[in-house]
Amino acid sequence: MEDKSHLRHLTKAITWRFIGTLDTFLLAWFVTGNSVTGLQISVTELITKTLLYYYHERLWFNFSFGERLRSRWRHIFKTFSWRIVGTADTIIIAWIISGNLTTGLKIGGLELLTKMILYYIHERIWYRINFGLETRIKKR
Repeated sequence: MEDKSHLRHLTKAITWRFIGTLDTFLLAWFVTGNSVTGLQISVTELITKTLLYYYHERLWFNFSFGERLRSRWRHIFKTFSWRIVGTADTIIIAWIISGNLTTGLKIGGLELLTKMILYYIHERIWYRINFGLETRIKKR
């Protein structure tokens, strides 16, 4: 039987990137007061984070905590691990584009809050969707 999990992870990466890019754009615009800088940061992240998210998703798919942690706790751990990667990426990109480390840290700090909430919701929705799964994981 064909493994359709790659299509699932690609689709998850695209939906999350849409949400994440919009959030980054709004935060960067708010912090810098410049919509062009916000757009530059968010477009750059569109590329870097799509790749990073896909590989993060593949790692988590192949990493088993056992049946007990397949639901909420797994998603919480996954949220924190992704946020570490994502925030580091944001800080570095915002710093390079703005030329100001403080700006990068501000955008990254705000993103910690907004994106953890958005990511957890995204994960919970995808947990309930069968798309790309050969067998349905038992919901908890």
